[in-house]
Amino acid sequence: MKISPKWLREFVDYKVDTRQLAADLTMAGLAVESVTDEGDHAIFEMDITTNRVDAMNHYGVAREVSAIYDIDLRPLEAKLPPVKGEAKFKIEIAEAELCARYTAQIIRGVTIRPSPAHVQRLLESLDARPISNAADATNNNLLEMGHPTHAFDLDLLQGGKIIVRRARPGETLRTLDGVERKLIADDLVIADANRTVALAGVMGGWETMITEKTRNVLIESAWFDPGTIRLMSRRHGMHTDASHRFERGADFNATPLACRRVAQLILEWAGGQLEGGIIDAIGRRLERPAIQLSRTEVERILGQKIPEQEIARILRRLGFTVTAGRASAVAVPAMPTGSGGTRAAVAEEVADFMVEIPSWRLDVEREIDLVEEVARIYGYNRFPNTLPAFRGSVVEAPDAHKDAALRSALLALGYNEAISVTFISEAEARQFASAAPVEIENPLSEEATVMRTSLVPGMLEMLAWNLNRGVSDLRLFESGNVFELAGSRVEERKQICVGATGSVAPHNVQIQARPYSFFDLKGDVEVLLEKLEHRSLYFDAQSADLYHPGRSARAVMDGSTVARLGQLHPEVAAGRKLRQEVYIAELYLDRLYRQGLRAIRYERIPRYPAVDRDFSFLFDNSVNFERIRAAVEALSLPELRRFQPVEIFRGGTIPAGKYSVLLRATFQSAERTLRDDEVALWSGQIIKALETLGGKLRA
Repeated sequence: MKISPKWLREFVDYKVDTRQLAADLTMAGLAVESVTDEGDHAIFEMDITTNRVDAMNHYGVAREVSAIYDIDLRPLEAKLPPVKGEAKFKIEIAEAELCARYTAQIIRGVTIRPSPAHVQRLLESLDARPISNAADATNNNLLEMGHPTHAFDLDLLQGGKIIVRRARPGETLRTLDGVERKLIADDLVIADANRTVALAGVMGGWETMITEKTRNVLIESAWFDPGTIRLMSRRHGMHTDASHRFERGADFNATPLACRRVAQLILEWAGGQLEGGIIDAIGRRLERPAIQLSRTEVERILGQKIPEQEIARILRRLGFTVTAGRASAVAVPAMPTGSGGTRAAVAEEVADFMVEIPSWRLDVEREIDLVEEVARIYGYNRFPNTLPAFRGSVVEAPDAHKDAALRSALLALGYNEAISVTFISEAEARQFASAAPVEIENPLSEEATVMRTSLVPGMLEMLAWNLNRGVSDLRLFESGNVFELAGSRVEERKQICVGATGSVAPHNVQIQARPYSFFDLKGDVEVLLEKLEHRSLYFDAQSADLYHPGRSARAVMDGSTVARLGQLHPEVAAGRKLRQEVYIAELYLDRLYRQGLRAIRYERIPRYPAVDRDFSFLFDNSVNFERIRAAVEALSLPELRRFQPVEIFRGGTIPAGKYSVLLRATFQSAERTLRDDEVALWSGQIIKALETLGGKLRA
């Protein structure tokens, strides 16, 4: 947000120049990202964190300046003429839990016209569009003290009353932006005796807005429940200056002052007269408990003694009420002196503080929050650079070596590591996994309502984002947790997701690039799986629905499914508007990590020659290589080093429904040269094993 240093000077008479002020505010935790112009025309572009809604205004920043430079802060006051009697207007709070306080003030006989020129220039410099003197008064107050207010045309409010209630089924409201909005029972609204006139804490209504015809005005200032405002704002797709503050927590005690400040400005800029005093309806009171602050805790956390007077000064400048609490005895151990002697152990009296939290500091809830306030105003740069005391030892995560091995392998294979959002939509959770999703109590949007049950949605989102920006060759991987609901317990499982699309660049510049294929992905997955010890590993065609049925596989290690991989199903790809073939692999690390890392073993290269034997067989299409390999491995031939397919042929003289495969067996001994009769015996055993699968040896 934008802040005017000149406006700050109306509340605190600081002496430094704007550049130094910007640096000091940044060091205190209110970051000034840029400074436009110099002197009285300077404007700060500030990054106020969402928990510091109290500083999203000039008076809040001025309070920080007062604490930094130890300068008095002028009180924020409203100067209104005296009035007699009470306003004949009724405020009714029907939802006290959602609206704790509602304050109003009536002004009659106003003249609606443009604001004074200097006011318009000020608002424009702070990115606030001037509208009229009454509307600008509410915007000016928002920039000044940060509490949202709204002005109604009093003559358009029916029944002489305001009711804060939930919306009724079927109600609609045309808001100030001209949009007709359908309300639901969870919406909190401001209504008159007959109809809804505003969406509470978000935006006023069209029917009661201030126009040039307005002569009588009702000013409102209220406290609304932050969660309710946030949900309404998201539900209706509206983010306003008012909702931005209300959904982060407004000041319960600021409503009367905000009402009076707006009334003062309207009287100055639009004329008129007050009718009665403030109408202040309180649904329930919000109390903040006091916090005990121990000086020893301040010293323990910050590693440095800060005088008690300085602690109290900082907190009081920030608006906290500080009183002396109980004193506690602290033992000071015996210490060696410089002269070779020893100072005796003593007990010191250390005072504690009782700190009352101001109503505008909703971010301060615990003692550690007070310690942070002291540290940032005292100055982080005043603390010596020391290493924290540590008596324990670093304990490495049990799977750290396995994580590092797989990550290094993926990077070596040309994949780039990426990170996606942990939240996905419920539809995606059910599409990509069968597990029950974990719902988020306060989701960011409709597209992020549950914890992810799979890494695939995030991977597809990242691939699509790059493809839509002209990056067509992609190799990505992500390692992270997925979540599922098991009864009343949330379970986390670690996975790796690999995504690839585009072409494969050849090692030889004279060869053209070719499209990335299923076999590229399968080869990369095999490299990863070979990093872990296992007795058996095979791939079969049992894939999930999100994969292409003819270009996908499942990896089974020692009887457990450890990975699924393949081309993304065309229907899934079309639903996400992916125009290239996309390949995905999911590795289930909770199962894969049951295996230990494969140890590197030295084996002497055999001195004796290897013997190759080729077998040409005819098989039915239903017989895959996994069955062929399993049949040969079941023979347990001690000198069989390799058994692999060399060529596959279909068509021509091969009958339909069958295929011809050339298989090669490699025999070798580390102790002697193999005899022909031994190799012939083993070859005959292989032929018989393959014939039991229905294979026919070809000449």
